[in-house]
Amino acid sequence: MFRTIRLDAVLVQAVIAGALSFAHLHDLAAAAGQDGWKAWAYPISVDLLLVAAWNRMRVLRADNQPARAAWTWFVIALTASLGANIATAGLLDLNDVPAWLRITVAGWPALAFFGGTLLAHTPAPAPVSADTEPDPVPVVLPDPAPEPAPEISVEREPEPAPELPSIAPPEPVTEPSPATSAVAVPPALLDHARKVADTHRATTGARIDAATLRARLGIPAPLADAITAQLA
Repeated sequence: MFRTIRLDAVLVQAVIAGALSFAHLHDLAAAAGQDGWKAWAYPISVDLLLVAAWNRMRVLRADNQPARAAWTWFVIALTASLGANIATAGLLDLNDVPAWLRITVAGWPALAFFGGTLLAHTPAPAPVSADTEPDPVPVVLPDPAPEPAPEISVEREPEPAPELPSIAPPEPVTEPSPATSAVAVPPALLDHARKVADTHRATTGARIDAATLRARLGIPAPLADAITAQLA
């Protein structure tokens, strides 16, 4: 109930303020030389531009859009309305209006038409309905890691063994014959050795060997071997 009364009061206040502003604009236009229906059209033009700019500004702000142009035309229409109200308060002689004011009033229709056209034809953001699904965002997947290349074992033929240079077999080492390897035996020593060998044979019945001869005569082994070879 209280809300209804408040709304009615606001509407009444808006109607009164609009009527007063309308009358002031009409009086100023008539004083500036715009007689007849033209004087009544000026208040409508100013108030409509003011309302249109305000409405456009609210829509743009609700959509987080820049509203600089709408705000500019709102200030222009508000200045025209306030200027007319102040001018008719006794600060301006309506019977002798200055030339600059006549020029301003005469040029207002073109300015208001231009501003209204811009406000009406400014593209509004398209409303997003609940049924409209947003375009799917493409998902960029990372490139899969490259698979390791399979190990390929290539069997290679064995390389031929390098040819070795032919080596001649070593010549057999010929042992020196007892005659060539024998040590020179003095004849006297040979005769004495023969006597010892004969005595040994007579006593033992066997031929004397080099070790026994060496022990009997006290001579080195090579000499004993040489004497034994000659006694055989």
